[in-house]
Amino acid sequence: MDEVYVDDDISAWSGKPRPEFERMLDDLRSRRIGAVLAWHLDRLTRHPRELEAFIDLCDELRVELGCVTGEVDLSSHIGRLTARMLGGLARYESDHKSERIRRKHEEIAVKGRVSGGGSRPYGYEADKVTVRAAEAAIVRECATRLLAGEPVRSIARDLNERGVTSASGGAWSTQSLRRMLASPRISGQRVHRGEIVAKAVWPAIISEDDGAKIRSLLANPERRTNKSARRYLLGGLLVCSHCGERLVARPRSGGQRRYACAKGPGFSGCGKTYINADEVERFVTEAVLIRLDSAALQRTLEQRQRKAPDAQRWLAEMEQAQAQLVELAAAYGNRELSMDELRAARKPIEQRLTNARKQLGKVSRSSVLDRYVGNGEGLRAEWASLDLSQQHAIVAAVVDGVIVGPARRGYNRFDESRLTPRWRP
Repeated sequence: MDEVYVDDDISAWSGKPRPEFERMLDDLRSRRIGAVLAWHLDRLTRHPRELEAFIDLCDELRVELGCVTGEVDLSSHIGRLTARMLGGLARYESDHKSERIRRKHEEIAVKGRVSGGGSRPYGYEADKVTVRAAEAAIVRECATRLLAGEPVRSIARDLNERGVTSASGGAWSTQSLRRMLASPRISGQRVHRGEIVAKAVWPAIISEDDGAKIRSLLANPERRTNKSARRYLLGGLLVCSHCGERLVARPRSGGQRRYACAKGPGFSGCGKTYINADEVERFVTEAVLIRLDSAALQRTLEQRQRKAPDAQRWLAEMEQAQAQLVELAAAYGNRELSMDELRAARKPIEQRLTNARKQLGKVSRSSVLDRYVGNGEGLRAEWASLDLSQQHAIVAAVVDGVIVGPARRGYNRFDESRLTPRWRP
């Protein structure tokens, strides 16, 4: 029987699965066909290993191979030598072409130019260079809101409610908005193979520093993802004076919100400290609003900004450390390192990675307060309209923790003397 096998748009060199090629091999094995005719040998395969496997199959099944552009007789030694030479030459040509294309893409990238293909990036016209003003304003708004502590989920929901569509004209998802905000493109930087390699020829929509802060914020493994909405403002910020453990949300049986030093399976607290959530949250919020207007906080932030190195440096340090950890894992997988050598090499790299994350965290925390230092009254006016995660980010940027002391016997009202804030240095 006659069959035609065509794998459209799938290169014989790419290594991707070729369904029709595999179907042809299956038909040979089942003896549905007894010969193969190709336009040229390099249309059949460009991988020497694949060619050898095909030659073995032809030997086993006594299959004849013909080529329109020239005879290849796999039944003779000369024919096989010819086939192998043609296959090797085809692989060389493919590798050489791939290398030229790779170098061309690298040249385009280091010059900061636009590469062809792909969909229109949000914030830019179809030429990928000209800024689309209305979308650029949305990009800046989203960046500002994210740096102010609002979660990506909340921003995406708001955009969809307002009818603001993505570049494709569809609704925003958390993932698509995250990708857009994390892209160095919007800060005017050219990326190649996942790394920033040059300043781009297109205009930036946000600053490079803000772009670095956003990427560090989104890359933080401690960032809340796929979790239920925050209901407790001071989660992770209240500390038991007895044992030093963090208080957790532990409502009463009637539903009243409260924080507790939890004891039992999965918890390491002492179980001695409880406090009403509504009252402690009001107290800490008021203390934060007052401190935002204080000269002490202004001096602290100025000192922090002078001491804090550029966010780009710490982001680069973090990315380099992560890449080294990947290289180490590959070396161990290839048996180039022993387990002891792997552990010894990982330790200093993980320490650098932890330090870089801490420094980036400081930069991100400071940026949350940019709009509000010296403007506590303005923040007070809009506090109720902020997302709870935004409120938490502002509080956490000012307060390192609040120590909760023991309750006084017989004292049934809220006792603010139990609380000792630890302001961030």
